[in-house]
Amino acid sequence: MPKKRIVVLYGGRADEHPISCISAAGVLRAIDTERFDVVTIGITRSGQWIIDGEDPRAWNLDDGSLPSVEITPSSRPVLLDVSRGADGFVIGDHDELKDPAKGYGTNFVSMADSSDHGVVTPLGHIDGVFPVLHGPYGEDGTLQGLLDMMDVPYVGCGVFASAACMDKHFTKVLLQASGIGVAPWITVDARTIPDDEDARIEAGKRILARIEDAHLQYPLFIKPSRAGSSFGVTKVEHAGDSKELIGAILEAAGHDWKVLVEEGVSGREIECAVLRPSDRDEVATSWPGEVVLDNRGQNDEAFYDFDSKYMDAEASHVEVPAKLPEETLQRVRDMATKAFAAVDGRGLSRVDTFVSEDGSVMVNEINTMPGFTPISMYSKAWEATGIGYTELITTLIDGALR
Repeated sequence: MPKKRIVVLYGGRADEHPISCISAAGVLRAIDTERFDVVTIGITRSGQWIIDGEDPRAWNLDDGSLPSVEITPSSRPVLLDVSRGADGFVIGDHDELKDPAKGYGTNFVSMADSSDHGVVTPLGHIDGVFPVLHGPYGEDGTLQGLLDMMDVPYVGCGVFASAACMDKHFTKVLLQASGIGVAPWITVDARTIPDDEDARIEAGKRILARIEDAHLQYPLFIKPSRAGSSFGVTKVEHAGDSKELIGAILEAAGHDWKVLVEEGVSGREIECAVLRPSDRDEVATSWPGEVVLDNRGQNDEAFYDFDSKYMDAEASHVEVPAKLPEETLQRVRDMATKAFAAVDGRGLSRVDTFVSEDGSVMVNEINTMPGFTPISMYSKAWEATGIGYTELITTLIDGALR
């Protein structure tokens, strides 16, 4: 059989840009090149799609640095002729990348006006896309809608599930409507917080009143509604402290104006990998796993922040299955299946839950494109359940192409 040509997309405009790069490096090193002809397309932080840049297969976090898609002397822009569908990926001149003012808009072109972009070269027919992208403009339904318009198959959830799960507020609304327990919360529009210091104190008092009316118990976690990888998350422990609360909201607002004020849940964070390669397949779940924090330092109440996840190799390790009774693990799997169905999931997701001491389960969030390195929870969970990393990648691509 001829190889299928698969685009692996990585980088992107979101805060999670470097994590996407590391996930893509893992995928590219493990993908079955006997089955797939891989085309690597990086997306810079400003949104330019490029080919022939730095080889992402060499990227890792061992030296403590965060990789980034950058324009190199050899890189060329990838332009999209949406009207040509899977044949609409074309390569432009390197000179197209020299004007940063052109930005994201230069990614779109019609073959009819291609002369405006110098010499363009068709990239050839693309059978499918594996968008190894995290966060806004990659995991939020925008890219999925573009690929749907081009009638190009892709790995992962569709437009609705991607958009709904990117927004933690609407994830909670959907899950609650399906009878699934979630942590109590309120949502704050950070755009309404004034610049004047005295006015901010009054705004903080109004939010504190909402917290009291909602009967939220401290500690609280303040987080951006549409961001991932623990960016902008702050733990607030002092009830009634308007200044602390406003400071945490503004920290989150640096990533998204929509901010969640969420009650801290007493329980273990247990994560379950979900797999449904195509709409024709049944939903499958892995053994649930747990990230165990090994290095809390001075603070026994530390939470799993960005550095713990990615930058400190001694901060944590993954245990799959989590050390819980099998009955509880099965309850997590059942809840993950139900949550995935509630948002109309497809392809893959990681459903993060809280398990209390009495074994009850509530859903924290759903990640439609979780970290995808060989040592990420998603891949480690499937490895422990009997599906290796390369097989997992192949299963997902084959499902998207069906």
